[in-house]
Amino acid sequence: MGTSNITAGRKYKSQRPPKNQRNFTSPVIENTIQEVKKAIEDPELAWMFENCFPSTLDTTVNFEIKNGRPDTFVITGDIKAMWLRDSSAQVHHYIPFIDEDEKLKQLIAGVINRQAQCILIDPYANAFNRKPTGSHWENDYTDMKPELHERKWEIDSLCYPIRLSYNYWQKTGDTQVFGSDWQKAMRLILKTFKEQQRKEDRGTYHFQRKTPQATDTLPLNGWGNPTRKVGLIHSMFRPSDDATIFPFLIPSNLFAVKSLRQLAEMSEKIHKDNKFAQECIELAEEVEKAIQEFAIVEHLNYGKIYAYEVDGFGNRLFMDDANIPSLLSLSYLEVCNKEEPIYRNTRNFVLSENNPYYFRGSQGQGIGGPHVDLDMVWPMSITMRALTSTNDQEILKCLRMLKDTHAGTGFMHESFHKDDPSNYTRDWFAWANSLFGELVWTLYNNRPDLLKKV
Repeated sequence: MGTSNITAGRKYKSQRPPKNQRNFTSPVIENTIQEVKKAIEDPELAWMFENCFPSTLDTTVNFEIKNGRPDTFVITGDIKAMWLRDSSAQVHHYIPFIDEDEKLKQLIAGVINRQAQCILIDPYANAFNRKPTGSHWENDYTDMKPELHERKWEIDSLCYPIRLSYNYWQKTGDTQVFGSDWQKAMRLILKTFKEQQRKEDRGTYHFQRKTPQATDTLPLNGWGNPTRKVGLIHSMFRPSDDATIFPFLIPSNLFAVKSLRQLAEMSEKIHKDNKFAQECIELAEEVEKAIQEFAIVEHLNYGKIYAYEVDGFGNRLFMDDANIPSLLSLSYLEVCNKEEPIYRNTRNFVLSENNPYYFRGSQGQGIGGPHVDLDMVWPMSITMRALTSTNDQEILKCLRMLKDTHAGTGFMHESFHKDDPSNYTRDWFAWANSLFGELVWTLYNNRPDLLKKV
């Protein structure tokens, strides 16, 4: 046994940066890595966890005290910009530990502070620069600013900061981070959601790009395809940063309903602002009612399911994309529970070949999307399948697939070819690493026996 462990240790050498080159170190995270590794029977899976769980801290965060307040800029990995979505998701799995490490708590508070500043710069932007340096997208036909890396309007970009704030507050009870700038940012979120219902006019947001990729620009002079104004919120881009076909993106509208209710609770309990809380609740109820009327539809094979996108005229798009929020991720985001019949039917659909972006090959199977290419499975979708499953065999299947498709790197990638995992995109994609780490940590707490069966 000892010889076997030594051999495994040599084969699975840590892929983390040397200690003196890591961006941020947390003692509680280091202890957790060692604790969880001992519970994992398979040395390769343990090695992957060791690499992925701390990847965001090791390589993507820039933490400082700025004007007396914590400030944390989080890059996605190989793209040196901060996405509101990715930065929230990249640190989400550290929240359970922040009461045990004050510095880690300050780092998360710094993300919340930085996100509020980003939203105040432009609530329609999805990605930001650390400083006002401009970007290679600065010539896009939209209202670009030097602080922006990209300006694609995506509902989830404003939902994720609420989710991070809410979970931080629930864990710590700390309210100091939710000061005047945060409140202004939250009011701007509500205002933007209402503007993008487009009830009176089409609003101020438009976007076009000179590109050969249809998914990187919007039709009709940058305003997007037509809709019937039914109370749903327009999202001109998906969380993949690809343009929507029908602008009512249902996973993101459902996420907005959840986020608005969380924001209402925070506003009521922290700031005693019942009027603003009521405005959030009213919008959540309006959007939810419209989803019930326009987005739950009868599928030929699966019964009642959620459509991925609709336009309010009766047109629906049946598909799912690997990026989160997705239809698959709805129970993970606590929009609904895993046993809800419509969600169960939807999950069965998106994990079948009736979903045009579900790919099954000799080496792996899962959901991809138009962002990369056909036949490219995103490991995030395999991880999300496991996180939303109640079946031990399905979870084990996902773990084994993730173990077999990282191409020997020890990290998650953006995507890999269903027949050849060595054909993959993005060596350094921190969101996928964080999500994989979260899966293993979740299993360690809830289904530890599975970590001994891989």
